[in-house]
Amino acid sequence: MQISKESGSHYERIGGEPKVRALVQRFYQLMDELPEAHGVRKMHAASLKGSEDKLFMFLSGWMNGPQLFVQKFGHPRLRQRHLPFAIGDAERDQWMLCMKQALQDVVEDEALRKELIEAIGKVADFMRNKA
Repeated sequence: MQISKESGSHYERIGGEPKVRALVQRFYQLMDELPEAHGVRKMHAASLKGSEDKLFMFLSGWMNGPQLFVQKFGHPRLRQRHLPFAIGDAERDQWMLCMKQALQDVVEDEALRKELIEAIGKVADFMRNKA
C-alpha cells in the first residue's frame, strides 16, 4: 500500500470512492477506445465490467482506502494473478498510457497525479513477465 507524501492517504486526496470509480471507468474507456492500447485490450474479456470492478476494489485498498479486494478475494498476489498473461514492455506501456491519461482526466491535483503515476508505474513494471 502507498502512503502519500502529503497529509492524508491517496484515497482521501483523490476524493474517495467516487473519484476512484471515475478513474477506473475512464481507464477502461480509454483501453477500449485507443488503438494504441489494442494489445493490452485483447488480453481482457469482451466485457470490461469484471476487470473494472476488480481494479476499483484493488485501487481502493492500494490507495489506503477500504480493503475491498482483500475482503473479497484475499491477498492481491498481483504478479501471480497476472502470470497467465504475457506482459512485456509493450503491454506495460499500453496499460500505463491508459492510466496516465485517465489520471490526467480525473485527478485535478498535479502533485497527487505525479505521485500516483510514479507509484503505479512501479507496480506496472513489476507485472512484466516476458522479455
